[in-house]
Order: sequence, then C-alpha cells, then structure tokens
Amino acid sequence: MTMETMVKKSKMYLAGQWVLRENLMEVRDPQDDSLIATVPAASTADMLYAIEQAKEGFKLSSELPTHERIAILNRAANWVDAHKEDYAETIAREGSKTIKEARKEVRRCVETLRISAEEARRLHGETIAFDQMPGSEKRFGYYYRFPIGIIGAITPFNDPLNLVAHKVGPAIAAGNAIIVKPAPATPLSALMLAEAFDHAGLPAKILSVVTGNASEIGDALVTHPDVRMISFTGGLTTGKAIMQKGGLKKMGMELGSNSPAIVLNDANISDAVEATVSGAFWAAGQNCLGVQRIYVQEAVYASFVAQFVARTKLYRMGSKLEEDTDMGPMINEREARRVESWIQEAVEQGGELLCGGQRRGAFVEPTVMANVPKTCKVVKEEVFGPVVTIFSVPDLDTAIRESNNVDFGLQAGIFTANLEHAFTAVHKLDVGGVMVNDSSDYRIDAMPFGGVKGSGLGREGVAFALHEMTEPKVVCFQMSK
Repeated sequence: MTMETMVKKSKMYLAGQWVLRENLMEVRDPQDDSLIATVPAASTADMLYAIEQAKEGFKLSSELPTHERIAILNRAANWVDAHKEDYAETIAREGSKTIKEARKEVRRCVETLRISAEEARRLHGETIAFDQMPGSEKRFGYYYRFPIGIIGAITPFNDPLNLVAHKVGPAIAAGNAIIVKPAPATPLSALMLAEAFDHAGLPAKILSVVTGNASEIGDALVTHPDVRMISFTGGLTTGKAIMQKGGLKKMGMELGSNSPAIVLNDANISDAVEATVSGAFWAAGQNCLGVQRIYVQEAVYASFVAQFVARTKLYRMGSKLEEDTDMGPMINEREARRVESWIQEAVEQGGELLCGGQRRGAFVEPTVMANVPKTCKVVKEEVFGPVVTIFSVPDLDTAIRESNNVDFGLQAGIFTANLEHAFTAVHKLDVGGVMVNDSSDYRIDAMPFGGVKGSGLGREGVAFALHEMTEPKVVCFQMSK
C-alpha cells in the first residue's frame, strides 16, 4: 500500500489493519491552509479496540526472538531510507519544517530505528552476589529485563516522524506492544512510519497508530489499566493532566523547555552566533531544545548582539519546499497570533525589538529582543516560536543564576575557552544536558534525553527509553545443602 493510496482512502493503522471511518479530520498545510489529506477521527471504541488487540500483540511481541526484532527494525529503517524524499515532503507539507529540515528529520528517524535494532541485542542483566548476605552462601542468581506490556505514545507536531520513532523503536526492541496517538495537525508522518513497519513484517496487533482528537480518544488511552506506560511529548499543562489521570503506571514525560545559552568573554563569538541563531529559529522556533534566552558577558555583549541581529536578518523565510528557505510558518495561525501577542507584551513593558516581530498569517519573522523585563512571557514561559531574548551579564555566576530562574530545565549551552568555566556551568546549570561550545539545540539519538523541573520525567534516547519500557526480574537459586 502506498502513501498516496492511504491518503486517498483516509485510513489509519488499527492493530495491523488499514481501516476507514466515516468521521474524518482534515490535515492542512499551515503555509497556505490548503487541504492535504483527511484521516479518520477515531472514536473511543476504536481506541478500546486497539488496546484489546494490543493485549494479544504484547504476547506476540514478547515471544519474538531478539534476532527477529532486530531484523524487523532494520527492515523498517531500510524502508524509510529508500523512500526518504516522500517522507521529507510529507513532514514539510503537514508541519512547519522546511524541506531541508525535514530531510534531516528523516535521516534521524532511520538512525533511531537502526539504534533500536542494535540496542535490542544489548538488553541484558547481570549476576548478583547473593552470598554477600550471611546465611545466603548457598544461593546464586541474576536479574534480566522483561517488557512491561502495552505502551501508550502521545506525540507532538514539531517532530512528527522521529519522535514517533523514538517511542516505537525502543518499544518493539524491548518486546512491548505500542499504540501511537499522533498530533492531530501532523498524523501523516506517523502513518507512514506504520507503513514502514507493515512492510517490514511486524506481526499484526503489536502496533497501532490511532488518529483523532485527544478529547475523544486521549482519556481512553491514558486511563486504561492495561496500558502500563504512557510516553508523552508535549506541553507542561497537558503532561500534568495526564499524570493526574493515568493512575498506577509508568510515565515518560518530555514537556518542553525555555533553554538558555551563555556566551562568555573568551568565547569564539562568530561560532556562538551561528550556533545560537540556528538554535533559536530551527523549525520556526517550535523546538523543545530551541534557544530562547542568551546571556552574554558584558565585554562582548555589543559585538555579539550586532552579529546576531545581522545573521538573523539573513534568515530566509518563505515556502517550505523551496531549497533556499531557512524558516517556514508556525503550525497554524492561532499559534502565530499567540507568539505575536507575547512579543507585543514584551514591547509594551519596555523590551527592545531589535529585528523581526511581524506576523503574516502563520508566519512570524525571526525575532530578536533585548532589555526585556524578566516577568514577560517570552522570558519566563516556553515561547515555542521564533523569538529569542538577549541579556548582558557581568559574570558566569549571574548567567547561571538567571539561566536557572525558570520552571524548566531540558538543556543549556555555554560558549567558552575556559575549562574551569565550562565545568562550573556543567555542575551548576539545573538541566538535563549541557552543551559546551554549542547551543542547547544539539542532540544525537543515542544519548539520554530529558530534563528536570517542568521539563519532565524520565529519559528518552533509545537505550534509555528501552530501559524505561522494561523492568528487572530477579532470579535466585538455593542449592541443596
């Protein structure tokens, strides 16, 4: 079945079957609001059916030999790689990414699936010295890790393919079943990933991709007692609501951020500018790792700001499918209006608009601000749009204190030639990752990924997600005396 056929027939992947529904959701290109496709608006009954089928899928998955899981994951990766331009065009059309950004996401998806295949063979335990306890001299044993069952995955619009792969790949590698509810705005990429696993020979019922609105199907997935883990990527408010509703089950929460970058006097300024401009405006700023606040030491502040603004003004905003476009629209006009209002609030309260700030439909210009009061939303909250604020600071301690002064802590960047300064930042920044001489917007798919405070709970990154999706079982033998 080709993607073209899937779109025309408005199908979703329900327990290994491509199915139609009368109720549909429209998928529109945020660039011009044109209709791309329709997909089923699943019902509560559809979700409950997916869960019932996933119970059988878990039995199948848990009994799959490791070599078969590896083979399926590699075949799925090969399928995505062989159709990479189709995947990239779909990502670019249904979401905010330019075609260049979308191609990078497809490459990362292939890598995520291949790492998942590799990590499937490395899921092991170790022996335990039971004789460390007096009276246990005749006992020996070990532990091994076993899959937990059905995983519910709720994924966002900003990385509609690779963030799905980061949940599906480890779940299958570990021997679980998984039900994906993709973002309503960008369901096509998730359906295409299901197509890859369908072609790869994944047994039916192990994977479902259920399209629909959270108000209709979200609670059924989150609250069902047979769903043993919810892996959620999205906003803090929704994440808190899921945790309150979910009950006694594992939770993986990646809830966004308000990431800082620190630029010290001894930094390579041109490198810092290039990295932070890209980090601020990648995917129109709709990026949980995006650079939102930059703290620059006083001696280089003026030079950094001048270079940063000049580089930002070179950023090309336009049609997503054109090769020379650097930044496309936000996911919809409603979100663009929200960001516009946050910019206006900052200006009204005394913030200085250095460039950008204008909105046209769903497009918001790359926006740079200075002297913004710390109480403004663009400083305190997650803007999730193409807006960056720059501050002058006297020293590293001040930069670290201001960086930590938000209820988020995903990643941070620091630019310095001084190792002592770098290690001070590493130890004192209250985040899940510190990138030295790079912006916060750096990640490889094999590393542990997650944050502290309002940025979430647990870690993704294939090996680390795989451990989250398994539990250790202890085995102890008592020998005859």
